[in-house]
Amino acid sequence: MYLRKLTSLLLLILLLGSCKQDKVQLTHGIDESAGGGSAYIVTTTSATYYLEKEGGGLSSIIDKDGVDWIGFHNEEGSGHKGEYRGFPNAIHRQDGSYFHAMNAGTDPSSSVVDIESEQHVRITFTSDNENWQGQWDFYPDRCDFTMSKISPGYKYWVQYEGVPGGEMDSTDFWYASIDNKKHPIEEAFGGDLPAPEWMAFGDQNSPRMLYVLQHEDDEFPDNYVSRPYMTVMGFGRQNGEKTTKHLTTVRTFSIGFAESTEYGVIDQVVREVID
Repeated sequence: MYLRKLTSLLLLILLLGSCKQDKVQLTHGIDESAGGGSAYIVTTTSATYYLEKEGGGLSSIIDKDGVDWIGFHNEEGSGHKGEYRGFPNAIHRQDGSYFHAMNAGTDPSSSVVDIESEQHVRITFTSDNENWQGQWDFYPDRCDFTMSKISPGYKYWVQYEGVPGGEMDSTDFWYASIDNKKHPIEEAFGGDLPAPEWMAFGDQNSPRMLYVLQHEDDEFPDNYVSRPYMTVMGFGRQNGEKTTKHLTTVRTFSIGFAESTEYGVIDQVVREVID
């Protein structure tokens, strides 16, 4: 009887400990590594997200080991080394430039916290011209971005521009829904990703990968290219003589970590997001 009670007590303690960890917490502060911008700081079970308050884009995504997989910095002229990085970097010279961590070329947005609970934080940004709106939803396992309002007659893309494992180098690699092969980070991709549309980035020295996922399937082109010092992965992006945007409707995208570097595990994680 004693052993049974002790076992039950231990199970209860483990359950309560698990529930305690499985939370989302919103605080406010400064992203010092990004140049000191004011940010919403959302701490989850799997990551800490810095959502820049003025620009409306992620400036940092910190994994469980304290590594930043975006590496944004607002120094003008830093280019691929800082100011271009972020997520979703969605609206660029399309009736403004919005939803990017604030740099010299970003137009400002206003924001409101719509939901704040232990399982879900929602923050909505509205562009200063009021023609665009982006909704951020943070959960214990991931972050979702929804382009909830689109300026009539304009198009957008959604991009991850960052540094896998904290630094872009030859030890990095990617997987995608195109096949189950491990691709070197320098290998480019262009075309429509098959459903579910996703790509994930890793570093040989990291036990995890960062995935980006589009919830809705489409026939628009997607594109990945490596740049000096950072990735450029875009849903609804087409490279050519003139890089073009293709998205015109309300869509949801996820970004988060999968605690594995195995293709099958990554694929299962992203499928569970949209199931």
